[in-house]
Amino acid sequence: MSKSLVIVESPAKAKTISKFLGRNYVVKASMGHVRDLPRSQFGVDVENNYEPKYITIRGKGPILKELRDAAKKADRVLLATDPDREGEAIAWHLAEALKLERDNCRIEFREITEQAIKQAVKNPRNISQNLVAAQQGRRVLDRIVGYQLSPLLWAKVKKGLSAGRVQSVAVRLICERETEIEAFVPQEYWSVTGILSNKEQQTFEAKLYRYKNKKIEIANQEQAQKVKADLVNQEWVVTKVVKRQRRRNPAPPFITSTLQQEAARKLNFTAKKTMRIAQQLYEGLDIGKEGTVGLITYMRTDATRVSNEAISEVRSFIDQEFGQDYLPKSPNQYQSKSGAQEAHEAIRPTSVLRKPQDVKEYLGRDQYRLYKLIWERFVASQMAAAIFNSVSADIAVADYTFRATGSTLKFPGFIQVYVEGTDEVEEKETMLPELVDQEQVTAKDVQLKQHFTQPPPRYSEAMLVKTLEEKGIGRPSTYAPIIDTILRRGYVTLEEKRFKPTDLGKIVVDVLLENFSDLIDVDFTASMEKQLDEIEEGKADWVEIIDQFYQEFSKELAKAHESLDKIEIKDEVTDVPCDKCGEFMVIKWGRFGKFLACPNYPECRNTKPLLNEIGVPCPDCDDGQIVERRTRKGRPFYGCSNYPDCEFTSWMQPVNEKCPHCQKLMSLQKKDNKIVCTNKECPGGQD
Repeated sequence: MSKSLVIVESPAKAKTISKFLGRNYVVKASMGHVRDLPRSQFGVDVENNYEPKYITIRGKGPILKELRDAAKKADRVLLATDPDREGEAIAWHLAEALKLERDNCRIEFREITEQAIKQAVKNPRNISQNLVAAQQGRRVLDRIVGYQLSPLLWAKVKKGLSAGRVQSVAVRLICERETEIEAFVPQEYWSVTGILSNKEQQTFEAKLYRYKNKKIEIANQEQAQKVKADLVNQEWVVTKVVKRQRRRNPAPPFITSTLQQEAARKLNFTAKKTMRIAQQLYEGLDIGKEGTVGLITYMRTDATRVSNEAISEVRSFIDQEFGQDYLPKSPNQYQSKSGAQEAHEAIRPTSVLRKPQDVKEYLGRDQYRLYKLIWERFVASQMAAAIFNSVSADIAVADYTFRATGSTLKFPGFIQVYVEGTDEVEEKETMLPELVDQEQVTAKDVQLKQHFTQPPPRYSEAMLVKTLEEKGIGRPSTYAPIIDTILRRGYVTLEEKRFKPTDLGKIVVDVLLENFSDLIDVDFTASMEKQLDEIEEGKADWVEIIDQFYQEFSKELAKAHESLDKIEIKDEVTDVPCDKCGEFMVIKWGRFGKFLACPNYPECRNTKPLLNEIGVPCPDCDDGQIVERRTRKGRPFYGCSNYPDCEFTSWMQPVNEKCPHCQKLMSLQKKDNKIVCTNKECPGGQD
């Protein structure tokens, strides 16, 4: 009886697939990439059509031997790596390393279910050389930039620095936002709100809208007081009431970028964490009687397309669970962004019949929360629109017009299941009392409130991913690595879940802007992504595109080595004496942020963490103070200054206040600035 060897990337994926294929198939894992460019060498022959030098990745020798042995015993070998450029490249490298026949050796599926796997095995194809070329072009391009630009930064700025093609553009965006914030000058303005009541004594609010039928802006308190004075003893009359119905349509099912954004907003997940957990859901989990099965479709995608089978299943589910009113007459269709791979599908549950509560007991907490998010978003995407009854009323008083607005939910539609998150603060919709034209209303109060315009916010992870996607920078598989890389390199930090550039990040961006303006240009980077897409589509040659880039880049690089002066990063002297030699220590930048170092290096090698005391005694020891520290990725946490003798730590900032219930230390809960007890068992504990 013939035997087939199926090679996937991970043991989890292998375990799930083995269950579906039976005894005539052996499924083994390559543990990801098996070959790559060498770390210790440039690895690209720029004189010979940019030929890459691939070597076996350290530690992968035994795995390749095991795969070779298994391949010799098999009648055919099927490469079942992920359905994207990187997966195609892994399949190609496996074929090269194992010296496999290339015809009909590649199988592809976007969900790990029995039907999808068996269908894929019946329809093998050749490895796509266009996909491989596109991935190879990206890899070579990134290697040229990283390995030739980094030595310039070592020579001119600081040892150990590195620069990436796409990551540098992300840092530039963060730096430019910080410049906007620093240059921002707040402008004062005032709002005028009438607290009114109708003849039934029902109270509502109306905001100043116009003056003599023209838009009005109140710049200061004096102007606001004048408006209020003008309204004294004046009649307030309703002049126009407009009632209408407003429809709100559901959001499309998730693609990679929107999943990362929504998981950041609703679950407080980093992009990296989102992709790690989504990978687990995709590769398969044991869910009891069904055994191990993939719960979601492939999570690296930019297409909102959904298969006909999935549409049919979810429409039947909506009809049975919610009724005909919640089911649109025809399936909701969503437009994918330009350049999206329409052969791909959106991220959705492999079966909508596996409701989150039905599989909850088999999933970890974070697995369940992410699966629930994906399931709800998909179901809602095929439900009817929500319908609101909206009312607006204009109220005239003297020469001023005030406007009151309100709305009520008439039909919930998709809101019954899911509402998309937002980075903006949404005003709560209120209900207006019944008002009619020419009705006189009574002013109970006129409230004046001072406001100031706000600078643009720093990027959150969700906002940065959204911006990268909108500007065409990176692709679904790159958003999480971009963010992880710029944090690890110390070019940005996260403060209250927002990106802030470090001094080092600003210096690197300035150097790149001055000497390599194209490389760090948003439009240029987006153009390179489009050219890589054209390689995938067979419309361009990767060698020609790399050569076109390299000819200009190499000239700029040579010029920068000659003309760029050494940039001195002066150390900031502190009042902290060195324990070993007594000199005042200086602040230095390391891979994981700032730290204290002795200026007498290398004679004295003493270093200390840079601590930010917050004036709260440590609850676990007698003489320690709570200080702010940072993880390797820049996330702030709080610990005792006597560490390692005292190991007190907290993610929330302790405050100098004890809980009235249990006398434990209180902390500041960041999401709402609420003071809560650190003891979760206490009535005053964390939400």
